[in-house]
Amino acid sequence: MHIREMKRNEKTLYRLQVGSIEMCDDLRALGLTEQKTKNLSVRKVPKRYFSDFVRGYFDGDGNVWFVVTKKCRKTPSLTLLTAFTSCSRDFLSFLLDGLNEHGIEGGSLYDSKGNYSRLQFGTRDSLKLYELMYNRGTSSGLQLVRKRVVFERFQAMKKEKGAVVV
Repeated sequence: MHIREMKRNEKTLYRLQVGSIEMCDDLRALGLTEQKTKNLSVRKVPKRYFSDFVRGYFDGDGNVWFVVTKKCRKTPSLTLLTAFTSCSRDFLSFLLDGLNEHGIEGGSLYDSKGNYSRLQFGTRDSLKLYELMYNRGTSSGLQLVRKRVVFERFQAMKKEKGAVVV
């Protein structure tokens, strides 16, 4: 096994190369495939681990941001958006189905002009995602704090400013 660090566009990337045929066969038996970018598939995630699975994927290929609009009005509008990105539209459909089963009913799938797709949620479902990923039955404290903080900043601004939530 070999781990290589690379710099690309001022970002540090890591590559894990597995040379053991036995280990590769074990990984294939678990459902992993080579060059998974466009054919990422997950057979099933046990319900008790689903929130950890979503948070892990979100930490790697998710985004959260909020926008304050109508700033000059007496009560500005505040919108929270969350997105998952993948080159596999089928994977995002699988993710959306799983999220629907966990009470997150919205979500829209978009195909980009590039070679990827996005699964995006508005404010109400973004807050439900926050609950699922960070507060509902998680078995691990592993998380990218900087992404969690965006949700929490949004909630603090909503209370502090009395903004209309869209």
